[in-house]
Amino acid sequence: MQTIVIVGGGAGGLELATRLGHQLGKVKRKQAEIILVDKNRSHIWKPLLHEIATGSLDINTDGVNYRAHSSLHHYQFQQGTMMGIDQVKKVINLEALNDEEGKEVLPEREIAYDILVMAVGSVSNDFGTPGVAENCYYLDSHMQAERFHRSMLNHFLRINQQSDKSVLQLAIVGGGATGVELAAELYHVADLLKVYGMPQMSAKRLKISLIEAGPRLLPALPERIASSVRHELQKLGVQILKNTRVVGADSKGFETAGDVRINADITVWAAGVKAPDFVKSLPLFETNRIGQILVKPTLQSSVDDSVYVIGDCCACQQPDGSWVPPRAQSAHQMADIVRKNISLQMQGKALQPYLYKDHGSLVNLSKYSTVGSLMGNLNKGTMFVEGRIARFVYISLYRMHQIAIHGWLRASGVMLAQKIGSSVKPKMKLH
Repeated sequence: MQTIVIVGGGAGGLELATRLGHQLGKVKRKQAEIILVDKNRSHIWKPLLHEIATGSLDINTDGVNYRAHSSLHHYQFQQGTMMGIDQVKKVINLEALNDEEGKEVLPEREIAYDILVMAVGSVSNDFGTPGVAENCYYLDSHMQAERFHRSMLNHFLRINQQSDKSVLQLAIVGGGATGVELAAELYHVADLLKVYGMPQMSAKRLKISLIEAGPRLLPALPERIASSVRHELQKLGVQILKNTRVVGADSKGFETAGDVRINADITVWAAGVKAPDFVKSLPLFETNRIGQILVKPTLQSSVDDSVYVIGDCCACQQPDGSWVPPRAQSAHQMADIVRKNISLQMQGKALQPYLYKDHGSLVNLSKYSTVGSLMGNLNKGTMFVEGRIARFVYISLYRMHQIAIHGWLRASGVMLAQKIGSSVKPKMKLH
């Protein structure tokens, strides 16, 4: 019996483990052992991390526990962080697992595989900018988002106790989707806190600077979307600094290439994207300048046909010479084609190439607005949507992810439970 190991439980990895579990891992007709490896205990859809950061979502109620999920979907879960690979022995190496106090829970381990899927996602790219790693918050994982959340609540509490003239200053580097969505969500929760024991707090006591090195926000999306988002953010009071390159960070803000000082109580780095640093250190793969693993059209790594790569860590070139962008829809599509190709490979049949289909992009500005384009592969991104229609489609994307990892019946139950929960619990996490 073959062993299929999937490293990374993000959108693509968890969907793939779920589908392979049902296809190949059921006890009565078991054809393969499916093992999912992730350093965290719980999964949250990455496009929602900014809502975890602000407290609009709670990982404890809105996340998916891998171990519980695996018991229902016919795969095994191993908690751990990959640190190495042996192509000859066909094993991956996991770091020792320590608890919060640094005490060892599990020693370093090896997991053997016949087929390996790398789905380790991406992290923010600070380009080695001095002071950023030591002083800024990142939003690459739910643990980082929760760390930001705790700091945000402490700062809000401080501002609430001070004079009416005091304001909380936040500076966000990166005018992509994470940066703009975080900025809007922060204004929303600042107003919510009036209801929850901070009567002096409001969005008026929040000053956000959104810093973008390029000439406009959302450089990967159509100009019309970027223009609409800029207009909405400016209405909220966000200071948008374009063509502004950050060259340093400290505990009190940023320094820019133009010797302009941007002061801030909280600094966030949401610019750039790269594969996790350990990927480049692995001796097996060919990688590009941002550490993504180069693959064949079938999504097998360029150097080993027993290793597939999906999601943000995958460098896949399309027939027209373009590269597949690191988006949730890419990971979803890649998981589907790799599921098919693993089955075909086990049967000794020819594999299918992956062709990216751009279904458009959406940006959700909290309660204020949602804008985007649909069916970009048909209309070159010109089908512009906003308001309630765009919000409905945005929510539907998350619902589709829930259906992919839970199935229709359980997903319906999860959605109903979340709906009931939202009607009785506070509108934001307060701890």
